[in-house]
Amino acid sequence: MCWSATADLAAGTAIAAVGLVCVARTRRARDLPVAALPLLLGGHQLVEAALWNSGGGRGPAATAWAVIALPLLAVWVPWGVLLAAGPAADPAVRRRLLVPAAVGSATSGFLAYCLATRPVTAEIRGHVVGYGVSVPSLPLVLAGYLFATLGPLLLAGDRLLRVLGVVMAAGAAFCALVWRLEFASTWCAFAAVASLLVLGWVRRDAGGRGHWFLAPRTNSR
Repeated sequence: MCWSATADLAAGTAIAAVGLVCVARTRRARDLPVAALPLLLGGHQLVEAALWNSGGGRGPAATAWAVIALPLLAVWVPWGVLLAAGPAADPAVRRRLLVPAAVGSATSGFLAYCLATRPVTAEIRGHVVGYGVSVPSLPLVLAGYLFATLGPLLLAGDRLLRVLGVVMAAGAAFCALVWRLEFASTWCAFAAVASLLVLGWVRRDAGGRGHWFLAPRTNSR
């Protein structure tokens, strides 16, 4: 992933295809944002494939990539997990999921403002891509972004979503250590691959084996 236009194109196509399967197998409308996560991230890799072909720089592909990676994901993930919880979820679970949803909304709004008022640049650096956008108070914004995208998964009551959160958090730490200047690109690619775990989440529900946000059912006579 991220090593070339061909790699991004192949991986993005495969991940997006899995995302289509996830969406098609989803039984409840409120599950769609989480089910569509592989589709969104697979499409994100296809945008980066186009950026590779354009040689980076400032252009529509760089801006589109940044919009998906930054403000969109910051609001999509927390609200998607909260929406999937549904009204029958444990009240304690819903309360703790509201925190990253609120942080994600604020972070998303600020990042959207930065992208609307500042240019996005992309630079091909060997086999990775580095993205640049001027973001004031970057450490605070980055903390809010990571809490919004990882927090709801780690705080979810569902084991598979928590596994996805742990995998993505480990990937974030690894990418930050190894590719500090290219963190955004490499971690988003890692997250796209990790999002394939959503297929297991969808298949389990489609198989009728229950879900963490469904209230226990009793037989009525």
